[in-house]
Amino acid sequence: MATIETPRDVTGEVVPVVVPTRRPRWRGLLRSRKLAAGLAVVGFFAVVAVLGPLLVDDPNLVSDDRLLAPSAEHLLGTTTTGQDVFRQLVVATRGSMLVGLVVGLLATVVSVLVGVLGGYAGGHADESLSLVSNVFLVLPGLPLVVLITDYVQTRGALAIALIVSITAWAGSARVLRAQTLSLRSRDYVDAARVSGEPGWRIVTFEILPNLLPLIAAQFVFAVIGGILTEAALAFLGLGGAGSWGTMLYFAQNSQALSQGAWWWFVPPGLCIALVGAGLALINFSLDELINPRLRVARRPRRTGPA
Repeated sequence: MATIETPRDVTGEVVPVVVPTRRPRWRGLLRSRKLAAGLAVVGFFAVVAVLGPLLVDDPNLVSDDRLLAPSAEHLLGTTTTGQDVFRQLVVATRGSMLVGLVVGLLATVVSVLVGVLGGYAGGHADESLSLVSNVFLVLPGLPLVVLITDYVQTRGALAIALIVSITAWAGSARVLRAQTLSLRSRDYVDAARVSGEPGWRIVTFEILPNLLPLIAAQFVFAVIGGILTEAALAFLGLGGAGSWGTMLYFAQNSQALSQGAWWWFVPPGLCIALVGAGLALINFSLDELINPRLRVARRPRRTGPA
């Protein structure tokens, strides 16, 4: 057995050896201010979506307080039928966030199955799955979703999420397929294949861990697209009840802008913008993790006089 000689200086004293350690990439991500701000914004709306509807009264209750400005009794004013805008906003948060979450999960799962499995399998399976994803890529997304939503009778939150997910996975699948084609030719994948590892184990333990940052970024992007698409459908009168887009739809139908009732349409629009900004900040942080060229070098702090 070979022995490691302890380094000593000219006086014979032992010199401490500093072994360099490789910091994981996730440590730099946890220090990102963009990620902290994005998680704070999205986490706030997630808490409101879970607990908010349990703490407010029925938002559909009508009263004689019609089209009142924000006050102590009605924090965000009332509608033309006397409904409290704050209650509607809290309940609508759950609907919009639920649609975005379901769209993100479904689109991510389908894109991983089509992109990763097709890219690793290759051959006719890859060509067939790539053809399907290319067909969905060239289809006009919003017009197709509008057509399907108009045809379907059920317009609940889950039904809208399923419809939006139909066209939300193709772009992510193409990106994951390209990355998988690059990873399948790496040396450690070839070594696992030569050693007799089954294909499912190679995909699970060798390829997917290297795709996690990219999959997370695609999930966040799908959530943003789901919330915005649902808001667009609801604004056109094709969405389900209880979402930010539904509030904008009724505000537009009641001519809230011409009547000066800004408290009716500004809060839901601002919530959509804030959630989109928070998710975009999270996505930017994940992009910096994936692409080292996007990282900004930190300047060293001065410890002494200049």
